[in-house]
Amino acid sequence: MRVLGVDPGLTRCGVGIVEGMPGRTCTLVAYYVIHSDPADELSVRLLHLDRSLADLLAEHRPESVAVERVFSQHNVRTVMGTAQAGAVAVLAAAKAGLPVQMYTPSEVKAAVTGSGQADKAQMTSMVTRLLRMAAPPRPADAADALALAICHVWRGGMRSRLAAARGGAPSVGPGASGSSAAAVASQRRNGGVG
Repeated sequence: MRVLGVDPGLTRCGVGIVEGMPGRTCTLVAYYVIHSDPADELSVRLLHLDRSLADLLAEHRPESVAVERVFSQHNVRTVMGTAQAGAVAVLAAAKAGLPVQMYTPSEVKAAVTGSGQADKAQMTSMVTRLLRMAAPPRPADAADALALAICHVWRGGMRSRLAAARGGAPSVGPGASGSSAAAVASQRRNGGVG
């Protein structure tokens, strides 16, 4: 399974691509950090992020996308930018027809290090070890994106297999299904009438 992980952010958005199977070692494919200028208009920054993610999705052809779920932060400006960038990542994946799963930082930390309380240095160290990298990925946004991808390979792959065993499709996000996404698309084309 090839997974593209996204650590959302407006100024720096980490993107990491890995391949692997649940219970097996993952292999590094690539990692990037998408930058935008804080002086630019919000619409320009979000459009740049959308186009960059679309290019990476087309280039690397992942089977699914993992995005960090925004959690409560004290800085409202930061959380808003992170949420907007996360929404762009989810939308880019949906436009590419890919399933999306969102993970909280503590879920990713627990999957990668064994502790939901791990700090950035521990996360980066484990990502470096797990992917057998010669040097740690920099900046931390890249390491976080790779950790998200690893987490999804190990946890999301199991979720998809369980859903398939139950006869259901894997989710496109929390509480969403492929049929509800199709219904929304149909309503949009029909002026909101289902």
